[in-house]
Amino acid sequence: MPASIRPLVLTLSLSRSVAVAALLSAPLAAAPFLAAHAQTAPTTQPSTANPAATAADERAETVEQRITKLHQELKVTPDQEKKWNDVAQAMRDNAANMQKLVAEKKKQAPQEMTAIDDLETYQKFAQQHVDGLKNLTSSFKSLYGSMSDQQKKNADQVFANFGRPAANKG
Repeated sequence: MPASIRPLVLTLSLSRSVAVAALLSAPLAAAPFLAAHAQTAPTTQPSTANPAATAADERAETVEQRITKLHQELKVTPDQEKKWNDVAQAMRDNAANMQKLVAEKKKQAPQEMTAIDDLETYQKFAQQHVDGLKNLTSSFKSLYGSMSDQQKKNADQVFANFGRPAANKG
């Protein structure tokens, strides 16, 4: 491979690893909470003073927006708030852990990555996804167990429709 192409290929390799990891964390029918750190869209005008802080703020706001939306969709009752707060914290923790991993991986120069580095990066993102899913599942089981039959049916529907276009819902 020509030397001029190798940095591009390695950059694409890292980008692919991060993209695949983001997809693993993207909306899953069984785990919509993990999307809290994926596919973030700016919700405010970016500040030029500190772009890194602005990006982090936007992701945090997106996580909070998703938490709020899910809280409403699940129709959490006042008696369930403590258990819901554990679910919301798991969502926040998952997003923060993934952000930390992304920041760590961005420090590694793509032109210095080997195929093994690429695979290990993918493995770390996949493991973070699994660990986050375990924590979230644990907290959600507690909340789900406290739900009425109607709330459970609603929760099942919320999860079944998560990430699907509105035209396909219902």
